[in-house]
Amino acid sequence: MTEILIIMFSVILTNNFVLSQFLGICPFLGVSKKLDSAVGMGVAVTFVMVLATAVTWPIQIYILDRFGIGYLQTVVFILIIAALVQLVEMTLKKYMPPLYSSLGVYLPLITTNCAVLGVAIMNIDEGYNYVESIVCSLGAGIGFLLAMVLFAGVREKMENCKGIPDCFQGVPITLMAASILSMAFMGFSGVVEGIFG
Repeated sequence: MTEILIIMFSVILTNNFVLSQFLGICPFLGVSKKLDSAVGMGVAVTFVMVLATAVTWPIQIYILDRFGIGYLQTVVFILIIAALVQLVEMTLKKYMPPLYSSLGVYLPLITTNCAVLGVAIMNIDEGYNYVESIVCSLGAGIGFLLAMVLFAGVREKMENCKGIPDCFQGVPITLMAASILSMAFMGFSGVVEGIFG
């Protein structure tokens, strides 16, 4: 049980895919302008991460490794992720049209979100079993959601701030805020190691 908690909290806080490993930056910067869009994207990415791992792990272990075709891993994983994103996109379009329209072009970009592919490959590379892989994916998704929500709050505050110099308006202040948030998350490394180490 301790191992499961270490995996979960490390991918949420210390090894956060967005803020520590810098994967999935495109939706992080593109969709984090509004809190509701950030939450929607975070939940969608979390769902795709968990579902992708649930499907790719057995395919890797029982098909690709068994038949010696592990070199097809990236291609197979991307095809699976693309199919899952299409499923999520159709579901959101049918049942949540406002969220679907607010996510816009960033929803299909989950297919090429390197955080989703990264977590699926990392689970195999780390040698996690099926349960550990699902927990890691869930934690990575929660970490992505947490980063999105926190950054959306920061960006909403920056929109209302009148003291930002003109030369820092727009992308520069956004990147500076993202780097400060990233440094804050790196401070959790001692906490997680202290509790579970």
